[in-house]
Amino acid sequence: MQLRFEVPSTDAVLADWRHVHNVIVPPAALSLDEVRERAGRNCLEVAYLGDVLVGCTTVRPPAADASPATATVIARVLPELRRRGHGAELYARGLDRARTLGAEAVETVVLAANEDGLRFAERRGFVECDRYVLPGDDALWIDLRLERL
Repeated sequence: MQLRFEVPSTDAVLADWRHVHNVIVPPAALSLDEVRERAGRNCLEVAYLGDVLVGCTTVRPPAADASPATATVIARVLPELRRRGHGAELYARGLDRARTLGAEAVETVVLAANEDGLRFAERRGFVECDRYVLPGDDALWIDLRLERL
């Protein structure tokens, strides 16, 4: 069975995107209104295997004045559905979307506690470029960059 992808345009699909996001990055949990706002500025997709929620993606388009034009691609797969190739498929779709948006380079961001996510990014050639803690929080985040598309 192949993955089915949906752009979140209904509250139900937005809620599915939110669920995956909040499971994977609980320190940055979002409300449904915050997800709606993100859907207006980023490219979001939700992946299903039949009717089973598998994961989601976020592609942040390159800034108009950035050089090189850099998009952010984030692929998230629910922990119980990892190691089945779903992450690779979500990532490939996100990377294709970044290219269509004119990206010349790609970044991603991973919660440091997500060791699976870090290994996934590093296996695809991403290199760490920054570690930080957001003000008022104690979660460590890692920015990684892929120079060659």
